[in-house]
Amino acid sequence: MKKFKVGLQLYSIRDEMEKNMDAALKRVKEIGYDYVEFAGFFDHSAQEVKEMLNRYDLECVSVHQGPECFLNEGQKAVDFLKVIGAKYCAIPHYDVNRLAGTPGWEETVKNFTEAGKLLKQNGIQQLYHNHDFEFNKADGKFLLDWLYETIPAEYLQPQIDTCWVHYAGYDPVKYLLKYAGRIKVVHLKDFVCEKFGNGPVYELIGKADESNASRDDNGFRFRPVGHGVQNMPAILEAADKAGAEIVIVEQDLSYDQPSMEAAKESREYLKNLGL
Repeated sequence: MKKFKVGLQLYSIRDEMEKNMDAALKRVKEIGYDYVEFAGFFDHSAQEVKEMLNRYDLECVSVHQGPECFLNEGQKAVDFLKVIGAKYCAIPHYDVNRLAGTPGWEETVKNFTEAGKLLKQNGIQQLYHNHDFEFNKADGKFLLDWLYETIPAEYLQPQIDTCWVHYAGYDPVKYLLKYAGRIKVVHLKDFVCEKFGNGPVYELIGKADESNASRDDNGFRFRPVGHGVQNMPAILEAADKAGAEIVIVEQDLSYDQPSMEAAKESREYLKNLGL
């Protein structure tokens, strides 16, 4: 199997990051991650973040950050990412009411393109991180496909979250291969579920439809990588064929163990696969 760079999306351990970022990053390195993806900086300056990364020999490969900060703050926001060494910046989610088939779609295309262009000029590639609601359709096409087919590829590339593709009712292997050649960063996320495609089961963003489904209704639980329904070997093989170089472990919630222990369990599984 390809020797991917293996990173941790630090949203997975946000409780530890908020308490003590320095100690959290130290532990991330100790449990076997060499790369990280940020989702917030907890009031630390770019220089402080960079010093912590250097202290523990960690590399920031990417961040989750929406386009608005670049549209509002311009070069200042980009310079923060340059200091910490990020090569990718993923839009973590977007209002479904501003995607294809809505009055706000044209402005979304403009904003994504403008932010993507500014990032590209500074050596950073903009990505889009999906949930399941982007697999709703407009004019017979996935909202996610509208994004990738409308916005120039140099300004927006996929960051496929394999959990949400599967939960939406589709095969993450096939979807990764659909964008072969455009994918460099893939999110590995595992889960168990009884009812697929039954409405949002996350708290990070608002509901994307009128469904009142809950995690309990769907029997949905996040799990460490390799401990759920995902066929991780097949997903990794597809990621390799698609041209990915980095895989990012993410677990939105940990129920029965500390978040850092769940992250460790995911890392141990990947080590057992040779990564």
